[in-house]
Amino acid sequence: MIKVASLSKKVEKLSAQVSAAPAKKKAPAKKKAAPKKKAAPKKKAAAKKAPAKKAAASKTTVLDSVLAVIKKSRSGANIATLKAKTGLESRQLSNALYKLSKKKMIKSKSRGVYIKA
Repeated sequence: MIKVASLSKKVEKLSAQVSAAPAKKKAPAKKKAAPKKKAAPKKKAAAKKAPAKKAAASKTTVLDSVLAVIKKSRSGANIATLKAKTGLESRQLSNALYKLSKKKMIKSKSRGVYIKA
């Protein structure tokens, strides 16, 4: 019982000190130095444009690449062949096949095998 009484007195002292202590104020924020003026930018040399032929060749879409593989195959192209030749992921290939079939550009010969319409 004596220990409890002495502990309670210590707790009361500490709580009195905490409540009596003034709250710490934050130090005022330091003002930022004014930004330095940048030198005038130098003029860059005119960039050369790539030939138009290369730009037109790179405009092959996912649908175009899938359709090209299906058109080249005689007996139809299966999923594994399409994945290997186009380099597409399963989801991309599935979406492309769905869109091409909705546009009536391809037909499903059997499950997983597609031919041109």
